[in-house]
Amino acid sequence: MKRSVRISPVLIVLCLQLVAGAVAAQDYPNKPVRMIIPFGAGGSTDVLIRIVATRLPEALGQQVVIDNRTGAGGLIGTDIAAKSNPDGYTLLATGTPHTIVPNLYKNAPFHPLKDFAPIMQIASQPYGLVVHPSLGVKSVKDLIALAKKQPGKLDYASSGQGGAMHLFQALFVNMAGINVVHVPYKGSGPVRSDLLGGQIKIGCLGLSSIIHHHRAGQLNIIAVTTAKRSPELPDIPSIAETLPGYDASLWTGLLGPRGTPAVAIQRIHREVTKLLQTAEVRNAFQRAGTDIIATDPKAFARFVQAENDKWGKIVRDLKLHVN
Repeated sequence: MKRSVRISPVLIVLCLQLVAGAVAAQDYPNKPVRMIIPFGAGGSTDVLIRIVATRLPEALGQQVVIDNRTGAGGLIGTDIAAKSNPDGYTLLATGTPHTIVPNLYKNAPFHPLKDFAPIMQIASQPYGLVVHPSLGVKSVKDLIALAKKQPGKLDYASSGQGGAMHLFQALFVNMAGINVVHVPYKGSGPVRSDLLGGQIKIGCLGLSSIIHHHRAGQLNIIAVTTAKRSPELPDIPSIAETLPGYDASLWTGLLGPRGTPAVAIQRIHREVTKLLQTAEVRNAFQRAGTDIIATDPKAFARFVQAENDKWGKIVRDLKLHVN
């Protein structure tokens, strides 16, 4: 006896969707990929991301469009990325402020982990505590001594409330027990310009954005923010050599909006990891005073959580809030 088999129309539709999804996965990406950087052009995160992003189209077979969306220490661009379509065609290229801002703002519109799909960390670098030569300061001890002689008379610049520049310097000011006034700018580019012009005398920027100015004698990096000295600037001490326990670094990494397809995460992770292994990229990162840190999505998720916990405690201890 022959038996007829009836297949549910719903099952047929589901099977077709799975096949279509598999085909789409094989084709990813089949259109340009937008990479949102929530910081200004020329800043530390921007410099490092562009080293990778300009070489990524050859590997992906599609254009990679850099989209700098600045403001509020990274809050604006990050929120745009969080609310973007999670189809793998919008990525977030960010750094340490990603875990600072949600703790600084009482009503932050996104969560650094819950609203994002981690892809990978790609780098870590010190910031440089930098002064204009006209200030006449040669060391961290000199700066602290000058600030104590002139309480409330010195200013330090940052790229905005809640950014790495702000928190790294606020932590330094707190640990040094000095009174230095915070002057927030709208992005790291204007900070660097005014430091070079001498309109403001103190700043703290990623090495990749100031190392060339330091070597040219236009600015003086008096210390790095990491616990240990930078291999690229071995003669420059760490802040921790004067203030034991001080440690702050700028990490750079890639995330997608929550729900980003695994195939997109895997492809981006694979191609970026390959690029980070090339001599060309490694040399470019070294010249920028940056260490390559290539992690997988799970390790990056753990790292972001640890950073969120760390900066949350610092914000609470320093009683820093924007709204």
